[in-house]
Amino acid sequence: MWFKVLPGIAVMATCLFIPRVAAAHIHKFSNRGKEKRIEHFLYQWSLMERDRRVSGVNCYHVSKGLENID
Repeated sequence: MWFKVLPGIAVMATCLFIPRVAAAHIHKFSNRGKEKRIEHFLYQWSLMERDRRVSGVNCYHVSKGLENID
């Protein structure tokens, strides 16, 4: 019957979901709690590049005043 396929679909969905969630948490942990910035348009990319240049540390996720906290 068709319902015998449901456990297999659930296992596959779980296996595809776990790495995506884990990657988001690892990225957030490695960037001091800040979420990943993504760009969908050229304007957003230019803002990220500006932030990278202004911070002076070649990373868009580090604020100018926070590079010496560690």
